[in-house]
Amino acid sequence: MFTGKRILVGIGGGIAVYRVAELVRLLIKQGAEVRCVMTKSACEFVTPLTFDALTGEQTHTELFDLTKRGDNSAGEPNWTAEGRRNAGRGKEAEHQMGHIQLARWADAIVIAPATANLLTKLAYGIADDLLTTIMHVNETPVLIAPAMNHSMWESSSTKENVATLHKRGIHFSGPASGELACGEVGLGRLNEPETIANDLAPLLHEQRLAGQQWVINAGPTWESWDSVRLLSNRATGTLGAHLATAASALGADVTLIAGPGTPGTSDRVHRIDVESADEMLTACEASAKGAELFIGTAAVSDFRFSKLIAEKLKRGDIEQLQIELTANPDIVATIASMDKRPKRVIAFAAESSDHVEHARDKLSRKGVDAIFANDVSNMGSDSGSGWWITKEKTEAIDSLPKEKIAETIIEKIMESER
Repeated sequence: MFTGKRILVGIGGGIAVYRVAELVRLLIKQGAEVRCVMTKSACEFVTPLTFDALTGEQTHTELFDLTKRGDNSAGEPNWTAEGRRNAGRGKEAEHQMGHIQLARWADAIVIAPATANLLTKLAYGIADDLLTTIMHVNETPVLIAPAMNHSMWESSSTKENVATLHKRGIHFSGPASGELACGEVGLGRLNEPETIANDLAPLLHEQRLAGQQWVINAGPTWESWDSVRLLSNRATGTLGAHLATAASALGADVTLIAGPGTPGTSDRVHRIDVESADEMLTACEASAKGAELFIGTAAVSDFRFSKLIAEKLKRGDIEQLQIELTANPDIVATIASMDKRPKRVIAFAAESSDHVEHARDKLSRKGVDAIFANDVSNMGSDSGSGWWITKEKTEAIDSLPKEKIAETIIEKIMESER
């Protein structure tokens, strides 16, 4: 999601600073080039060397670091497209980095953790260190991830400062609710690194899907037998979750109908958690009416138990047991034939052999617009491959991480609009 993007991470002073190291690693893993700026308070919790090691670049801490290095001869860089790409590369270029150069280099700025003190400085325009001075010359999107005691977050001064920053077009991620470092419980935790990254993505991407309503189902279903046992499969919902996050990053209004164990997504995704196939069907029908797109990635159980046992069945009470199963409804086929059908319906098919042939049969039989066929071995894996199949053509998609598979599928969907 961040390939080729330059992200400046401003690190405030708070115990949550150690989670920012996870955020930096995540952004780099997703393709970003990351530089870090630390306040003096942040350096009391984690040393700059930590972020040097993570990014492979020098972490900036001083407003006047050029003077401290005895290098005042460096001129202002040429901020052409090529100049921006090369900014900060190599020792000599690194010596040229001041607050203006850092601001011009970045495609976006993330400030985490943002303390109550730092929010006050930003709201009142105080520029007494490198990070706050950068904010005065910054012209790129800014995402702030606050972290503080819940009473500090709920205070009138913090609320006023947040409102002021909102009016200036600054975006926020969190805070989350939970147990705080002080031992109290409430709103004030730093958002999870994955959530911060997901909230950052839309600030760096053209909103090509703005105004579109997408409905995606994902994960397995659980079909209960007794109060303990159930029928399910190895699906994890990972690809569906990546599709939901990537589509929302491009501006789509996304509803995710999530089976058990489906990973978390961006806060922008409206999530409905379900267990059984019947629950998933009900949620899909209600959400998909009139939608732009429905994507059926869920590995819905083909069968459920004909008879549900209320209590736990004791193994010792029965030596031999016969089980009767009933077919579950075909959710994708039902959505494709419903009144006020979504404009497009995309199906998924996990096959163990003759993948394309089986998928083409399902394409016709289910009445869908396209189908992504893959191998059952991809279930539970972090990567996958397959075939994108429409009535007109079949395209192979080589093995990629599931994040990339999701982005590739979305590109295929958008290509079909043209």
